[in-house]
Amino acid sequence: MMRKASPKQRRGRQTAIAYLVSAPSLILISLIVVFPILYTGYISLTNMNTYHWFDFEIIGLRNYERAVLVFDSGFLSALLMTVLWTGVNMALQLVIAFLIANLLNIRHLPLRNVYKTVLMFPWAMPGYVSILLWKIGMFNSQFGLLTQWMEALSGLTVRWLQNDLSAFLCCTVVNLWLALPFMIMIMDGGLKSIDRSYYESAILDGATPLQQAVSITLPCLKPIIGPSVMITLFTTFKQFDVIYLMTQQVGSQTGAHIHTIITYAYENAFIANNYGYSSAISIMIFVLLIVFAQLTNRRTREVNA
Repeated sequence: MMRKASPKQRRGRQTAIAYLVSAPSLILISLIVVFPILYTGYISLTNMNTYHWFDFEIIGLRNYERAVLVFDSGFLSALLMTVLWTGVNMALQLVIAFLIANLLNIRHLPLRNVYKTVLMFPWAMPGYVSILLWKIGMFNSQFGLLTQWMEALSGLTVRWLQNDLSAFLCCTVVNLWLALPFMIMIMDGGLKSIDRSYYESAILDGATPLQQAVSITLPCLKPIIGPSVMITLFTTFKQFDVIYLMTQQVGSQTGAHIHTIITYAYENAFIANNYGYSSAISIMIFVLLIVFAQLTNRRTREVNA
């Protein structure tokens, strides 16, 4: 007569089956995610570059010291530029998307669906195409549309992407063009979910539109747009394509020298061919994102508690 398995044995068998079923996925994740991170961490401790491709040596934390402690290494200025880039873009996205979403929710607005469809075009188009259209069609110093308008109005030829400040502003405009539709769509859905009776009661109490926005709209939108804000924040922080294609693309540099930490790591890896140093930069970016994610999750839990 067969002995019946104990609860502990059944749990052990279920755990073994779960690991067996998950094994292919775990192996795949290890190969395409975990191993590259570990290998990058290993390379960051070496002096691998063009001159030491096969005979590189372990140099410890020297690459990290160079990035953080050497003032003219470029890392700290790139990190500051990244924080500035992220803060400016997020603030503008939230304000502009909030205003446009409110305009789209005006009662009896004609052609509302047409406006929403048109606003989705920049988000639906491939980012590479949109960025190059802006760079060539709008900001080109010879035949760009904005350049021609400036010449017709003032007789001056403006080289939009030649210096750091104007290039930063132009990149910000392009990034807003790409990112605003997503935020507008989220806020538009959030505004539709707010009970209209709140506003009717506020109007009866004599609240102004600004007071309604501060006391009703923003508190109701906060839990809805919170996750999308976090996603956009991370995407903006590690953004590469806008700044690189607008100012630093090989063969079509514009003269501006603005770097985020992503473009800085790319330049050191694939232009300077300093793979050990660029790997150290990549690991620091990875750690910064992990720390920021943990702080954000903790703050979210405290707010929701």
